[in-house]
Amino acid sequence: MVANMDFAMSDKAQDYQKRLTDFMVTEVLPAEESYDAYRAAAGPRDFTVPPVVEELKASAKKRGLWNLFLPDESGLTNLEYAPLAEISGWSTEIAPEAINCAAPDTGNMETLHLFATEAQRRDWLEPLLAGEIRSGFSMTEPAVASSDARNIETLITRDGDDYVINGRKWWTSGANDPRCKILIVMGRTDPTAPPHQQQSMILVPVDTPGVQILRSTSVFGWQDQHGHAEIVYDNVRVPASNLLGQEGSGFAIAQARLGPGRIHHCMRAIGVAERALALMVDRANRRIAFGKPLADQGMVQQAIAVSRNEIDQARLLCQRAAWTIDQHGNKAARNQVAQIKAVAPRMACDVIDRAIQVHGAAGVSDDTVLARMYGWQRAMRIFDGPDEVHLRSIARAELGAEKSPLAAAVVPQ
Repeated sequence: MVANMDFAMSDKAQDYQKRLTDFMVTEVLPAEESYDAYRAAAGPRDFTVPPVVEELKASAKKRGLWNLFLPDESGLTNLEYAPLAEISGWSTEIAPEAINCAAPDTGNMETLHLFATEAQRRDWLEPLLAGEIRSGFSMTEPAVASSDARNIETLITRDGDDYVINGRKWWTSGANDPRCKILIVMGRTDPTAPPHQQQSMILVPVDTPGVQILRSTSVFGWQDQHGHAEIVYDNVRVPASNLLGQEGSGFAIAQARLGPGRIHHCMRAIGVAERALALMVDRANRRIAFGKPLADQGMVQQAIAVSRNEIDQARLLCQRAAWTIDQHGNKAARNQVAQIKAVAPRMACDVIDRAIQVHGAAGVSDDTVLARMYGWQRAMRIFDGPDEVHLRSIARAELGAEKSPLAAAVVPQ
């Protein structure tokens, strides 16, 4: 048990929360109608950004709401960033990008910040931090269970002063967006090395010959504006200087990248759930059934109460993980990050599902945001490690933990 945890919001975080809330209420949420109208007119296979997003980005910069996720840029701790990421979760398709805190760019910027050379930083990190380009993270493969990254089959082969890449990836989020200029690709550089030293990561510009973007896979029939690309790498040749870190460091880089990324997703999931609950409460107060508002129905009251409990529980767990990262580092918070990654998406799915039920037929249509919200939160139970992988990690930690004095006293020796 860790004592002296303090989750009180700092003055700095309170100031950011006030300014971000104003930005969301006055600009981001009103922009959703324009965003949706542009995408509907453009069609699901058009991945160009709706102009309103670039307008919001310019406004966010002026307001000082930019790159909040990266402590070295914003000066915010993970605990201070948590309520801000939650607020952005109220409009997950627009707000994170508007403040340059959207995946996969956040994880890629963190990776470049930690492992890139000066030249790599200049060419790719700086334009990403400025919001001038976007990026993709190319790890998952259709032919293998990529939740165990040791299965990854893409080959990165040294050839003189170059590396040659051959393989097939999918779910490379962001790569369909025409603003995507750089891909971080994970593959095997030495299949004979120990399992966790076989993989490496390398930077591949999207316009490199041999990079073939085949399609974007949908999520429950919905196409993300940035796309989730299936990509073939066919004898893709890049300079050896594009390697991130050292050969064989792919696993270590992946863990450094995914730790903060996982918790950021969870922070936003709490905001998603809060929006679903707000919609549920509003619907319950306005909708009449059997002669009285839904809010007077015991089953609806229970759905609202349980949702509030679950959201607040998940928030506390997220704050604990963020606090531990700040105080003791990513490694020390590994199990707590696994806990919140297994809890937050499931919680969000449950809350959204209740909101859908209260909305009836409207809840499963595109007349509300609930169906779209559910699809993405359900997908989050798979990406960045499926629930089962995180639960296994939690169980292993529990099984291997030293017994507390109380447990030792009641368990036979």
